[in-house]
Amino acid sequence: MAAPAADISFLSLFLQAHFVVKLVMIGLISASIWVWAIIIDKTILFGRNKREMDQFEQVFWSGQSLEDLYRSLSGRTNHGMAAIFVAAMREWKRTYEGGARSLTGLGQRLDKVMNVTIAREMERLEGRLLVLATVGSAGPFIGLFGTVWGIMTSFQSIAASKNTSLAVVAPGIAEALLATAMGLIAAIPATIFYNKFISQAGRQGQRLEGFADEFSAILSRQIDERG
Repeated sequence: MAAPAADISFLSLFLQAHFVVKLVMIGLISASIWVWAIIIDKTILFGRNKREMDQFEQVFWSGQSLEDLYRSLSGRTNHGMAAIFVAAMREWKRTYEGGARSLTGLGQRLDKVMNVTIAREMERLEGRLLVLATVGSAGPFIGLFGTVWGIMTSFQSIAASKNTSLAVVAPGIAEALLATAMGLIAAIPATIFYNKFISQAGRQGQRLEGFADEFSAILSRQIDERG
């Protein structure tokens, strides 16, 4: 009589897998969900940040008074170029409204304030990208560990039953290889989007630094005129 067909659906392979392999699969599924949550969040964040910088640059270079622009932005939470602008203008106004007798060191303080703001903005953009890098590099090896463990237990079962027919071997090998597949499913998008987001963060960081240099030059001219 023909041997009954083995059920090798994904669910049955998971349920039949060894306890250790199940833990590996659950961990990789959780990592994959976490990766996609970060991907969606960062895609929205980088898109919104780019739009905000485009809008701010359009307003900033439209000829509007710096004082008017500062008053419109100072009462709300700002990010990107707007955050750099507000931080520098706040330091500027503290110096003049505080009745400082000398403007010596004001330019350095403004540069320091803008650099700190840029660092804070880059930390916000690059936050949790380390998770993508970790899953992208470790995911395949974690999946491979599950595969090795699954194949090892399968061979032990084959040795115990002394049955080497394909119908007996196939389910155990398939459930072991499923762990590697899950590792790749988690690692591939993590690696792709990590590289994509790092590139976007670098470009947006360059835009922030470029604006800070331009705004520093504008304020430096005003310091020279008032000095």
